[in-house]
Amino acid sequence: MSNRKNMAPMEAIDSDTRSVDYFKFLGTGGARFVVTKQLRASGGIYLYFLGKQMILDPGPGALVRLVHSRPSLDPNAVDAIFLSHKHIDHSNDVNILIEAMTSGGFKKRGVLFAPAECLEGEEAVVFNYLKNYLDRIEILKSGNDYRLEELKIKTSVRHLHGAETYGLKFYLPGGTVGFLTDTKFFPGLIKAYQDVSILILNVVRAEGREEDNIQHLSASDAGEIIRGVKPQKAYLTHFGMTMLRADPRKVAEKLSEATGVEVVAAYDGLRVDISA
Repeated sequence: MSNRKNMAPMEAIDSDTRSVDYFKFLGTGGARFVVTKQLRASGGIYLYFLGKQMILDPGPGALVRLVHSRPSLDPNAVDAIFLSHKHIDHSNDVNILIEAMTSGGFKKRGVLFAPAECLEGEEAVVFNYLKNYLDRIEILKSGNDYRLEELKIKTSVRHLHGAETYGLKFYLPGGTVGFLTDTKFFPGLIKAYQDVSILILNVVRAEGREEDNIQHLSASDAGEIIRGVKPQKAYLTHFGMTMLRADPRKVAEKLSEATGVEVVAAYDGLRVDISA
């Protein structure tokens, strides 16, 4: 890979140009109360990398957020769906998006990347009848490499969460974009994301205690990870109630000062262009 410092992220207003890699926050809400009240949208993240259109963690409203994006994003054109884990705020719209990208099963296409738990057992979140609509299904496992044509993808170490959960790293010409999804903090996260240029972290809580059993990152956890990884830029998302009360922008400002890394609080609809 080229030096990760060569990657330059820029917040951008939506345009019709598709020549640049980018990702867009369809929603920045996380945890049960923010999601069920829709205080922030919960549609996951849209990715446009190396010409491939992808959705990461399509929670409730992902389909609607795609269609109502400006400019609109075509669910029928999606090439791949990624589930980091099976929880409903990350997987609710997976089945309708499989329907969309396969034209109701009339076009066998698209790839689903997901842990085995999402596909097997009593709590599987992907309907069996839809599986044959897809071109293929890739089972996510810890530290594995995957391909979507020329796009290289790698899973992180398994996260500490209430379901089988993996973060994802996407390797682009100018560097690596890492999505650190739901997890309790542990030091191995820093090593797992060392090679990223842009780090997106799910930060549900403004504060946390070492002795608690809540398996989500707090703002102080995020700060420790950012200091250890030293990405070029970091984005916070997937906010719970305490983060909203604390004001994510103020939390991001404090983390920027504390870590020496530019930290941005994402908002619904934020698009980030990436130029090598």
